[in-house]
Amino acid sequence: MNNKAISWIIFILLSFIWGSPFIIMKLSKESLPPLMMTALLIFSAGIVLLPFAFFHISKIPKNKIGFIIIAGIFGNLLPAFLYPVAISNNVDSALAGILNALTPIFVIILGLLFFKTRVSSSKATGALIGFAGMCLLTLMERTVNFQNTGYALLIVLATVSYAVNILLVGHFLKEQNPIHITTVSISFLVIPSAIILWQQDFSALDFHSSEVLWSVTAIALFGIAGTAIATGLFYILLKKGGGVFASMIIYGTPFVALFWGFIDHEKITALRIVSLLIILAGVYLASRNGSENN
Repeated sequence: MNNKAISWIIFILLSFIWGSPFIIMKLSKESLPPLMMTALLIFSAGIVLLPFAFFHISKIPKNKIGFIIIAGIFGNLLPAFLYPVAISNNVDSALAGILNALTPIFVIILGLLFFKTRVSSSKATGALIGFAGMCLLTLMERTVNFQNTGYALLIVLATVSYAVNILLVGHFLKEQNPIHITTVSISFLVIPSAIILWQQDFSALDFHSSEVLWSVTAIALFGIAGTAIATGLFYILLKKGGGVFASMIIYGTPFVALFWGFIDHEKITALRIVSLLIILAGVYLASRNGSENN
């Protein structure tokens, strides 16, 4: 199987994994505050990967370990806490959806400015078309409320953080095993996530409550699948498909939302299908062979 086919398989799988957590978050929000949920996600992933990290860290050159730690901070820790803070301060979900789709744009802009990355016209056009499709999909379903735009900037910062992670890994860690990057980078996040769990008084939860117990279990399991395993898959995709294509995972999540909506008997309009086709066209263009080099 060639790299392109593998890249598409990983892209679809990651879209499903990262497009599904809203169901868990929705069911758990009454039992756990947003920051606690996020810290538990990262802590669960880190604890599971910790034994592997002890073995893998010896296989990583010492001059690369710092980049791997930074990758964990920018790729997992910062965005994971910026989003809940923004949403908990009533940032409009439509505005959040549009801003969240800026990641591929920032990958191109920051790559050009700081890494002298040359991106093919098809990849750049694909990113712009995908973003246009996301905007159309979002705006047709709800009106954007521009209140609390100060906190909305946290979402912009999160997308910049994702872009920085993609560029750092793509330029400084491209020769490293993606699994080694994943285990070591996320394991280093056990300490800060544990501190946040302590600060959020996690131990004071009523673990005799079936709702709390279900929420904690579901979040922890998703931390293992959605953070630990998916991060490893993402770094493999980044290595095989390039930074722009990998960053367009955000454009795959609406298809998962459409799937869950169909399961929940949600009405699927023609305009929604057209928007998704526009997004798909952008992702396809970004996946085509073209230059993306230093």
